[in-house]
Amino acid sequence: MTKNFNEMLIDPTDSSNYSDIRRSIYKILDLNELAILRKNGTAQNTAESAKDILTILFTILTLVSFTFIFNLPGIISDPIRSLSEGILAIAGKNYKKRIYLNQRDEFGDLANAFNIMAGKLDEYESSNLAKIKFEKSRIETIINQMRDGIIGLDEKRNILFLNAVAEKLLGIKESDIAGQYAPDIALHNDLMRTLLQEDMEKKDLKIYADNKESYFSKDVLSVATNQEVIGQVIVLRNITPFHELNEAKTNFIATVSHELKTPISSIKMSARLLTDLRVGELNTEQQELIRSITDDSDRLLKITGELLNMSQVETGNIQLKLQPADPVTIVDQAVQAVLFQAQQKGIRIDSSVATGLPLIQADVEKTSWVLINFLTNAIKFSPEQSGIEVTACRRSDKVEFIVRDHGRGIDEKYLPRIFDRYFKVPGTHDRNGTGLGLSISKEFIEAQGGHIWVSSQLGEGSQFGFNLTAA
Repeated sequence: MTKNFNEMLIDPTDSSNYSDIRRSIYKILDLNELAILRKNGTAQNTAESAKDILTILFTILTLVSFTFIFNLPGIISDPIRSLSEGILAIAGKNYKKRIYLNQRDEFGDLANAFNIMAGKLDEYESSNLAKIKFEKSRIETIINQMRDGIIGLDEKRNILFLNAVAEKLLGIKESDIAGQYAPDIALHNDLMRTLLQEDMEKKDLKIYADNKESYFSKDVLSVATNQEVIGQVIVLRNITPFHELNEAKTNFIATVSHELKTPISSIKMSARLLTDLRVGELNTEQQELIRSITDDSDRLLKITGELLNMSQVETGNIQLKLQPADPVTIVDQAVQAVLFQAQQKGIRIDSSVATGLPLIQADVEKTSWVLINFLTNAIKFSPEQSGIEVTACRRSDKVEFIVRDHGRGIDEKYLPRIFDRYFKVPGTHDRNGTGLGLSISKEFIEAQGGHIWVSSQLGEGSQFGFNLTAA
């Protein structure tokens, strides 16, 4: 075709080669068509191959994707879940927990570190627990060997433990009530009910134990940590030996005092007979000796009387003759009993009894004794030529008796102990008293349902008083 085309360019008017050019063109077209068909076939084959390859690749990738979707979270989450379970177990003090991961990555290293930590904690806990158990066993042994009853309560008043003495006193085994609410136990146990009462702390308990009547004092100890009360310990202290000694002492004092009253009274009677002129006259020195004997006899009789009264108080055998009594009579009896003693010091006693006072329910003899004791002390500690006031008035349903002096007074720090047995205010130089008078007075008044008190200031005198219920 190129040859014919060049010839036509030389002579464009020559048309002889047009047919050759046309044949050449048709031949080229046929060749091109065949080439296109061949290329199209090749392209189709290539496309089919590519389609198959892509299908295979897509299938493979899809399978890989699904594999990752289902397996990859497990690969990550399983170690995390195992670690989380292990941490929760350690938090619950299960130091035996271990984590086993067959992975040589960060998770495997973390699991190994966790196992080492758990092993150390388990070792420490085992060692610490053994020490705690040993100390607990030792403390329980010590507590069970004590003669005192011990009861442990938690902050909710549940029973924690009882020692052997407490079990015996309560008549209950620790294993039967451990963990139970103490007030529930008290519903069926009188002693437990008594121990849970807060107002019983200062009272001695009489309990039949060791085949005899025994005495126990109750102490309640609060157990606190970081200023928070986490429980209580009730201690029943066995004070039976002290009670027995005190009872022996009381019986001895009562016996001796009773035996002394008769010879002392005889001595006093003999001294009085010696002053009788019918027996014979006495010179001045003899009269002075008789007076001294009489004073000493009176003092001894007073002391033995106080000791006998105290023996009644200590044994709980105060004999009261309660009856309606006139306050005026009680005041008059007391004033008349000390009038001579007051006159010797030039002390004036002014009595003031309110009009229309009701009768009181009282033992006249013991109430007068208390008022006489107040007046005697007031005379003893008042300066000469001073005055003492005795008043009786009504306060609501009670009648008050008050004795006021103008002596040196009592230091405030001694007032809480003024009614204690054998207590004497320091610096008073009272060698003749026993220190029992005010203590006996308190017992006598409280035995009659009354209340006794004292108020005083240094340099302004003292005021002693008591009240009793109207009949």
